[in-house]
Amino acid sequence: MDQFIDAYKLVVLKNYANFEGRLGRGAFWRFVLVNLVISIVLSILAQTFGVVFWLAYVLYAVGVVIPGIAAGARRLHDTNKTAWLLLIGLIPFVGFIVLIVLFAMEGDKQANDHGPVPTDVYDEYA
Repeated sequence: MDQFIDAYKLVVLKNYANFEGRLGRGAFWRFVLVNLVISIVLSILAQTFGVVFWLAYVLYAVGVVIPGIAAGARRLHDTNKTAWLLLIGLIPFVGFIVLIVLFAMEGDKQANDHGPVPTDVYDEYA
C-alpha cells in the first residue's frame, strides 16, 4: 500500500507540473489507480452527503488535471514518443483506447531523447 501512496506523491507533489523527463509504467499506473480510488470515494460521498463533498470532489478533480497531464506526457516520453500524442485523447471513443495502449507499452530500457531510464524505486527498472 505504501508503494501506491508514494507513487501518487511522486507524481502529484514532487512533479506537479513537470512535463520533462520520463515516468515508468509502474509509477504511472499506481498514480492512475490511487487517483481513480480517490475520485470514486469522493463521488460516492458527494452523492450521499451533498454539497460539501461535492465541492471537495470538484476541487480534487481540478487539482489533479495538471499532474495527470504531466504524468501522461512523461509516460509517453518513456516510450520515446512526443507528449503531443495526448491530443489523441480528444478523438471520441477511439482516442481513449489508443492512449491506454500507448501508456501500457514498455518503456525504453536505455536513455532516449527525453532523458535517462526512470530510477525511482517504484518502477520495474529499479
